[in-house]
Amino acid sequence: MSTLSIHEVLSRYWGYSTFRPMQEDIIRSVLSGRDTLALLPTGGGKSLCYQVPGMVVEGITLVITPLIALMKDQVENLRARGIPAEAVYSGMSPREVELAMNHVLHNQSRFLYLSPERLLTDRFKVALDHIKVGLIAVDEAHCISQWGYDFRPPYLRIAEIRERLPGVPVLALTATATKNVVQDIQDKLKFKQNNVFERSFERKNLAYVVFREENKINRLLRICANVKGTGIVYVRNRRKTREVAEMLLRNGIKADYYHAGLPPADRERKQNGWKSGAIRVMVSTNAFGMGIDKPDVRFVVHLDLPDTPEAYFQEAGRAGRDEKKSYAVLLFDEADIIDARRNFEMTYPEPEVIRNIYNALGNHLNLAPGTGYDTIHTFDINSFSNQYGFKPVVVYNSLKFIEREGYIIMNEAMTSHSKLVFNIRKDELYRFQVENAHYDPLIKTILRSYGGVFSEAAPISESELGKRLSVSETFIVQMLENLHKMQILTYIPQTDKPQIAFPVELVRAVDLRISPDVYKNRKKEAEMRLNAMINYATSSNHCRSRMLISYFGQPESRRCGICDVCLERNKAQLSELEFDNIIEVIKPMLKMHECSMEQLIAACSRISEEKVVNAVTWLVDNDKIEPVKEGVFRWRKKDEVS
Repeated sequence: MSTLSIHEVLSRYWGYSTFRPMQEDIIRSVLSGRDTLALLPTGGGKSLCYQVPGMVVEGITLVITPLIALMKDQVENLRARGIPAEAVYSGMSPREVELAMNHVLHNQSRFLYLSPERLLTDRFKVALDHIKVGLIAVDEAHCISQWGYDFRPPYLRIAEIRERLPGVPVLALTATATKNVVQDIQDKLKFKQNNVFERSFERKNLAYVVFREENKINRLLRICANVKGTGIVYVRNRRKTREVAEMLLRNGIKADYYHAGLPPADRERKQNGWKSGAIRVMVSTNAFGMGIDKPDVRFVVHLDLPDTPEAYFQEAGRAGRDEKKSYAVLLFDEADIIDARRNFEMTYPEPEVIRNIYNALGNHLNLAPGTGYDTIHTFDINSFSNQYGFKPVVVYNSLKFIEREGYIIMNEAMTSHSKLVFNIRKDELYRFQVENAHYDPLIKTILRSYGGVFSEAAPISESELGKRLSVSETFIVQMLENLHKMQILTYIPQTDKPQIAFPVELVRAVDLRISPDVYKNRKKEAEMRLNAMINYATSSNHCRSRMLISYFGQPESRRCGICDVCLERNKAQLSELEFDNIIEVIKPMLKMHECSMEQLIAACSRISEEKVVNAVTWLVDNDKIEPVKEGVFRWRKKDEVS
């Protein structure tokens, strides 16, 4: 165990003098050996809750997360602070995995980040017998619950690891979980006793705003003009990212676009430009933002309706992490709701369609049942769809369902650079150079240009090597591929295409497990989440913040006072209590029969006439009640007010 205190660790490695609210309580709970679930909103500092105790406990900290981009980002950040860390995930070459695990086995790492499907590979189970583990951290813990919005079956096997590590505490972390998911996480992870630290989901500095808007672009331009500072604009598809970014540029706004299909070098360049402030507004799919800790984002705008409140809350929550006034704006029209419901139906293809696509996938990749374990394949969804006559959207959603069942893992362009590592010792390499003189200049240039190429896969640039040797990039790639075939080195080319990895062997399509009950329940849960999102967008009488907070099971919250609904209600010059008291009296009356203003004022005898008139006026202006004739009103049946 480290001799440093948690405050000394925080100061020495992160440069902070104090913890954020609840961080210290969570850390002390873990260090006392208690299984702990931490619910912290996006930007609440979840990673420090396991990184600080990970520097104090004896042994390595296992960090389980499905987010490869976040995993890589965290490892780089830890290494930059002088803390040794490794990551192992699907998509790495066997040689890369071997090198990472060697560092862990030789006590050269404090943290090991793992994707969940890697936990119970034979290689890892053997290694686990030789690793001293001090803490297990489970990030994105909602993925373990089939009631969660992003259920991943490999998470269910984390409990098996616990049986091999008795006495090692678990810290589960998530930013978004409803009450039943909170309980399910603790049950599935076999907590010895319930132990939840839950920070309020309330963001007092974040104003949630919804506009029912046909001309979204004009509204977006007004937002960019009126709200100073950096922003993110989320859209649903890749084509739209470019179109909206170009429109912003034409209007004098420094903007760029981002999606997972861009070459890794482009993604990295754009992301760095946005972080530095050279790019003011990033237009992106939901691929952008995970792991990006930029505190001064002033606005997040959604031009398309998200599928779930969980996704919306997480993406909107990237605004205002510095606690300064910021805006989360959702723009929608009736067509968005129609599209959302149509997309939902396509998200759940019939089980027979899913099996047919799985069978075609095996044929496309030349895999026979019983093969394919731990292999990775470049996969072009459009080419596949054309070859077999499927619609790309049906293919994508079928593959996502197959992925949720644990049969495949889809990832897009996981590496930011090509990589290589030598497989032989320096003396063996020297002999090879002597015997193969035409490879000697390239090998010498690699050794002069890149460090650590004997111990870990180092990022390289084929074009840069070509310039230094005055040859083409194509020639360098051919030489590296030859050296790879000769097993002199392992060469991992950069890819900008999606990949599919197989954490298990390919099974026969008829054996693909799609339980009717599981399928039905998943679809029902997804529909409930979509309906909650539509209700959030279309409601004009509930505080936006309260709606989101209540969805996550924290009903005891007050009106925020700064969302569009609250600002409109504030015009009535009524306190929350006064407004609720008036509604409690007049709502039953107006639902039963028409009433005059005089009758409503008389019924609210303990409240001033002016305030009753203000409340009724507000209800009329917001289409909650309608005038039947001069001074007589009735309740609109389609609306409810709480």
